[in-house]
Amino acid sequence: MAKNTDGRPPGTVDELDENRLASFGYKQELRRDWGLAHNFGVSFSIISVITGITTLFSYGLNTGGPAVMSVGWILVSFCTLLVAIAMAEIVSAIPTSGGPYFWAALLAPPRWSPFAAWPTGWFNLLGQVAVTTGISFGLAGLIATAASVKSTTYTPTPGKTIGIYAAILVSHALVNTFGVRVLKYLNNTSIFLHSAGVSAICIAVLAKAPTHQPASFVFQTFYDGTGVDGAVGWSIRASPAYLALCGALLSQYTLTGFDASAHLSEETKNASWSAPIGVVSSVVFSALFGFFVLMAFLFSVQDFQGTLSSQYDQPVLQIFVDVFGENGALGVFSVIMICVWHCGLFSMTSNSRMMFAFARDGGIHPFFHSVDSRFKSPVRAVWLAATLAFILALPSLGSAVAFSAATSIATIGLYISYGLPILIGLIWQKSFVAMKGPFNLGVFSRPIAAAACTWIGCIAVVFCLPATNPVTDQTLNYTVVAVGIIGIFAIGSWVVWAHRWFTGPAAEAMEAMRMGVDITEPGALESKEAEALQTSNDDGAETVV
Repeated sequence: MAKNTDGRPPGTVDELDENRLASFGYKQELRRDWGLAHNFGVSFSIISVITGITTLFSYGLNTGGPAVMSVGWILVSFCTLLVAIAMAEIVSAIPTSGGPYFWAALLAPPRWSPFAAWPTGWFNLLGQVAVTTGISFGLAGLIATAASVKSTTYTPTPGKTIGIYAAILVSHALVNTFGVRVLKYLNNTSIFLHSAGVSAICIAVLAKAPTHQPASFVFQTFYDGTGVDGAVGWSIRASPAYLALCGALLSQYTLTGFDASAHLSEETKNASWSAPIGVVSSVVFSALFGFFVLMAFLFSVQDFQGTLSSQYDQPVLQIFVDVFGENGALGVFSVIMICVWHCGLFSMTSNSRMMFAFARDGGIHPFFHSVDSRFKSPVRAVWLAATLAFILALPSLGSAVAFSAATSIATIGLYISYGLPILIGLIWQKSFVAMKGPFNLGVFSRPIAAAACTWIGCIAVVFCLPATNPVTDQTLNYTVVAVGIIGIFAIGSWVVWAHRWFTGPAAEAMEAMRMGVDITEPGALESKEAEALQTSNDDGAETVV
């Protein structure tokens, strides 16, 4: 059998993947050795239901209580699945590390292509950084809380938590720098911990709990703890519906990050099929699994008020202490912290790939478009991701709601970047149809895309609203500030200078895709352009006659 210069037989999956990437105008730079299971595992690990539920459990209990947490999870899961399905169809057509900003550029008409890519890329970058911040800063808080359980001298402070957070980010950056070869094995470990490990914890909690709450508590108990310093809560100042919408943050933030399957597509075999399946399956499994985790915790609450006002300031830990005692609780809590560490690790992996791709296309400085020849890792992008995530957490030194704000920023930033290419594909549907991959929704494409965009528009407004009353410099939801800065910067910089030089991702490749040409075939694009020009001239001549 004839072989290529690198020893592979022609027509292998690897070669087809590389040719597909070349059709977008890019060469294979990252190591492509991930399968469907690995691709799914990265998104599943980043979604990490145990991370979102554990770190935002207190927020959920105080912002609507068990009723909003349980019913809200079901509604949010359904709407998120619509977004994932709409995204998967685009991923199948355009499997590149750039993800949303590249999709926006390719789906928009040529005239608007660079402008579509520019704000989409910046919102995705913000969301990626904020997700890493939310996960790793949440882990720092869990570690600080766990350290205080058995210690009579250690008291968690914002400064100490920031120090723990910095150490976590460094550990993630080091693994992503030197351990690319072991990432897929850590991914397997993460899948096992997030599935079998967390399942074992939930079953043990349910089995060992002295008593169980009735279903009426889990699905009907509405609680408003958003008022501080004697003020009324938002259900009174505004309405119960307002509070329920704000309380949906727990569910929506948890079910975020599934675009990681797209960002890892250049390292995934058979990416046009594996990446979209990774997107959808990670959301489906996370929604079902997350509901199980949520039910296990809520049914096992022993004393609602005692859990709310826990001496540990962490209601999930309080549930474990009530069920297992302090020693057993710390053991179980340690497993959760390991899961969260893996979640943060792969969040930085996805984050750095997006920055690498954005730098490749000129969205950020080309200094960050660099792959270490020895480790096959975008090292500069990895450390940029770590640095920006650290900076985004600094407001926690002076804000009581910094963590929930970071999660809101992550949710809004990512979902806006998800929604823009979906909206563009909805508006310019004919161009999108011409480039669709094997994951094709057919007649359901436009209704699902419209529903997804509507949902994203709603949450982009809701999660900017204040969730603590009264609103002061300590309780201000600075999400609107961070999202506003990125929005103003993206539009303002485009108007002032970026429109002069930013051409978007591989303009020639995008034109080839629109014309249905394989850019890897020498002379194919030129031939097609000449044919189109000839056709145009012939039509003009007929008009004159």
